[in-house]
Amino acid sequence: MSQAAPITNGPAGAPPSTTPEKPKSEKQLKYEAKKAKQAQQQQQHAAAGSGKTKEKKSKDAPESIASRYVEKTPPGQRKILEPLDDEFHKAYIPRVVESAWYDWWEKEGLLKPEFGKDGKVKEKGKFVVAIPPPNVTGLLHIGHALATALQDTLIRWHRMRGYTTLYVPGCDHAGISTQSVVENMLWRRERKTRHDLGRTKFVETAQEWKEEYHRKITGVLRRLGASLDWSREAFTMSPELSAAVKETFVLLHEEGYIYRANRLVNWCTRLNTALSNLEVDNKELDGRTLLDVPGYERKVEFGVLIHFKYPIEGSDATIEVATTRIETMLGDTGIAVHPEDPRYKDLVGKKARHPIIDGRLLPIVADTYVDKDFGTGAVKLTPAHDPNDFQLGTRHRLEFINIMNDDGTLNQNAGPYVGQRRFDARYTVAEELTQKGLFVEKKNNPMKVPLCSKSKDVIEPLIKPQWWMKMREMADAASKVVETGEIRIKPENQQRIYLNWMKDINDWCLSRQLWWGHQVPAYFVKLEGEAADDTNPDLYVVGRTEQEAQEKAVAKFPNKKFTLEQDPDVLDTWFSSGLWPFSTLGWPQKTHDLEHLYPTSILETGWDILFFWVARMVMFGLKLTGKVPFSEVYCHSLVRDLEGRKMSKSLGNVIDPVDIFDGIGLQDLHAKLHTGNLDPKEIKNAEKFQNTAFPQGIPECGADALRFSLVNYTTGGGDINFDIKVMASHRRFCNKIYQATKFVLGKLPEDFVPQESSAPAGEESLPERWILHKLYTAAKITNKHLEDREFSHATQTVHQYFYDHLCDVYIENSKTLLQSPDPTTRTSALQTLYTSLEAGLTLIHPFMPFLSEELWQRLPRRPHDPTISITVASYPEPDDKMRDPRSEAAYELVLGCAAGVRSLLGEYGVKEAGKGFVRCFDAEAYKTATAEFEAVKTLCGKSLGDLDILPLQGDGEGDRAGSAPPAGCAVSPVSKQAAVYVKIENVEDPGKEAAKAAERLKKAREYREGQVKIVKDMEGRGVGPGVREGEVERLEDLEVECRVLEECVGMFEGLKV
Repeated sequence: MSQAAPITNGPAGAPPSTTPEKPKSEKQLKYEAKKAKQAQQQQQHAAAGSGKTKEKKSKDAPESIASRYVEKTPPGQRKILEPLDDEFHKAYIPRVVESAWYDWWEKEGLLKPEFGKDGKVKEKGKFVVAIPPPNVTGLLHIGHALATALQDTLIRWHRMRGYTTLYVPGCDHAGISTQSVVENMLWRRERKTRHDLGRTKFVETAQEWKEEYHRKITGVLRRLGASLDWSREAFTMSPELSAAVKETFVLLHEEGYIYRANRLVNWCTRLNTALSNLEVDNKELDGRTLLDVPGYERKVEFGVLIHFKYPIEGSDATIEVATTRIETMLGDTGIAVHPEDPRYKDLVGKKARHPIIDGRLLPIVADTYVDKDFGTGAVKLTPAHDPNDFQLGTRHRLEFINIMNDDGTLNQNAGPYVGQRRFDARYTVAEELTQKGLFVEKKNNPMKVPLCSKSKDVIEPLIKPQWWMKMREMADAASKVVETGEIRIKPENQQRIYLNWMKDINDWCLSRQLWWGHQVPAYFVKLEGEAADDTNPDLYVVGRTEQEAQEKAVAKFPNKKFTLEQDPDVLDTWFSSGLWPFSTLGWPQKTHDLEHLYPTSILETGWDILFFWVARMVMFGLKLTGKVPFSEVYCHSLVRDLEGRKMSKSLGNVIDPVDIFDGIGLQDLHAKLHTGNLDPKEIKNAEKFQNTAFPQGIPECGADALRFSLVNYTTGGGDINFDIKVMASHRRFCNKIYQATKFVLGKLPEDFVPQESSAPAGEESLPERWILHKLYTAAKITNKHLEDREFSHATQTVHQYFYDHLCDVYIENSKTLLQSPDPTTRTSALQTLYTSLEAGLTLIHPFMPFLSEELWQRLPRRPHDPTISITVASYPEPDDKMRDPRSEAAYELVLGCAAGVRSLLGEYGVKEAGKGFVRCFDAEAYKTATAEFEAVKTLCGKSLGDLDILPLQGDGEGDRAGSAPPAGCAVSPVSKQAAVYVKIENVEDPGKEAAKAAERLKKAREYREGQVKIVKDMEGRGVGPGVREGEVERLEDLEVECRVLEECVGMFEGLKV
């Protein structure tokens, strides 16, 4: 093994701060990143005066070194571990550390589920996650990285704990999105539409797109370290999953859940397809607003209520109506009023004359649906273009007249406006009504405008014959399993939202007028010699194959000649996605995977697709398999940009995970904006954002730092504002782990053999017992946090153990133990170094798979341990033999005393021969301080000359236990057990020192008052005993702090006399 230089933390010769710290918050990490940046800038300024120095720094920069690295390991082979003292390994470089491992994991079968000899899951049970399939529309973004990091953390954690573990990979064909981008690509490159190619050729083109982006998607997932079993990879349009789609459609049609009906749908004129309600975004307007509408050069007016009059047939009277969509009056076929509205009693039963469409008369009907107080109290009815009017039109048997073509232009039913675009007609119709003296006024009107979530086109309600699915019965069943706890949804607020949505669910429109997707397995029976009415549902048969459909048609229409035409529409993408948890395991076939690995364990996803996907999987799972598809749903937060905006391709603020892995310059970030479909008007705004968010570009952070950061962000609360500085700080944490391991490896002799067990041997020193207890605590808390899905707390616990406890305290303080003349002490210290480091690497592996594997492979194995990879090593469990709270308290007293003395020496500028005192307040503390006197003194640093442990007074249990220090000493309270003092020679201004101590006393009293309230508020609230004890102990610490500061103030005041 190569020897490595010890890690340093601060000025040469100065022991590190050993006061245990709380887990670092995001705010603290940002502050550290800011300080590090300032230090870097200072170094750059210092180097500016020397061209040679600057040139050398640039030459040896890690980025430059990384770019020259070539991995020597053949693909799929165990990684060749190079010496840690060569140029590529002496410092942590993500791309060097992360290379080669994934191919080896995959080839060794380490990512596959492991079954028992009987073919069943292992005794611990199973843990199965089906990846939310990314769309083959484009590249993965940071939201995908977040989901993958969380899912893989759970997968790796369960694999290391002995579960049969499966992480199912796959992609979704994403019907509308993929067809849209492929059509745009065709037009940009060849100026062709899909109709120029024809359906067969267009589907082939879309398949080529899918293959290209599938390779890119799977490549990023591998680089993220997602431990997916690629032998089970699925695709929603594969033959196997397509068979599941057909099976589902046929079964549910036969049972009456799927039906065909001519009803109003949400029509996107831009994409030329129907949409479900979930694919429509409602934009709130406060009043008159001009909006951009795709295909229109000028903005279109919305948020107004237009009043106009209809003439009454056979008289000079008129009836005034109001509408927000004046162009739809061309399709009006009736007018409704309230039956109790006295203004219109005489008009009910009469007819109004359409002022533009010759010969069209509009019956005036009475209906209690009408709100007498809204508008004029008279409602124009356009049954073919409005959901509410559709109901009224049906009830009153009005004529349904469609005035619109699929592309948003007006058809022949619009009379003189045939061929006009709908929003051009919005203005020309108003002009004609004005000319005819029928236009009354235009008013501001708060309203919602329905927009296509994909194209942002304004949705147009149109009557179309479509396939629908009844939802009420299935939704009730899907609600019940959540209400009874069979499925748990976290966070809890998402569970409430899920249940509320289920109460108001509508039937699902399944048809999409696309070519890319699962063609509806329904066939129109065209009877010879009879009218072909494709709106008649009785003329359709369904079948898994055309042969099956043929047989059904023969049985349905005996002795008749016919031809079959398959419905050209495809099914909504979410139909196939709803089958994902069980179709990926082989359903409808009875496979081994389906028998032993279904239901899956958890669905980890974004809350924004709770209804699109999650609810439908529950409904399909219960209906088709009789089981819930998973027992838990965890909804992660949305990742927003630094300004809190949702990441969107249309804003140009989407972050590519690869740019975080490898790093990218600011100019290259700008260049990427020009390669996509970003609106040219948005490019300047996007560049401005990049200048603010990434002024120096994005540094190379690697997959491990990205994963750790994203998991650390996941609090179960609000959305995440992405900050690259947080990623960079965790890259430095990776370097800390790397350098710590190098130090340990440099201290282990060539012939070092770890002891067979990690349990203490009984000869450990106090620092060793302390770190082993910290390991016990970290293992216990991390497992609990992961079990409770407290992801952020889990990463904070691991970070605190590795950074604060192992690196900053034990490794630093082990240097003294390793120099001991006693061989038993040295051997014990080495064994503890090994145990605490090896366990730390396994503890952090689910979060940082590459770095932990790279370093774990360099450590020797314990005797009789055949484990070949950290991916299948045992995850640390709390070992009661390591539990030692008394040693923890004792050593933290030692650390606290040393840290307090160092702080005072630094504060008062004592460079050498400092005089320190430790004052204990109970016998236990005095015993520890005297026993560990040399350790305390050593940890105080070289600025200290002498250290005295003040003798106890009385029995050491009274309020004033511990002799008072000499006059002229500054104090640093440690805990309720002790305080430390440093003698200040020749106090020049006692008043100033008294004021300084008084200010500290004031703050301590404020903290004490707050702590008293905290403890008091816990009474009778069912707080756990451990929590209450911790808060009471904190209060006792503050009581002692106030007391010693009061003494200090009095002492300095006395020196003024």
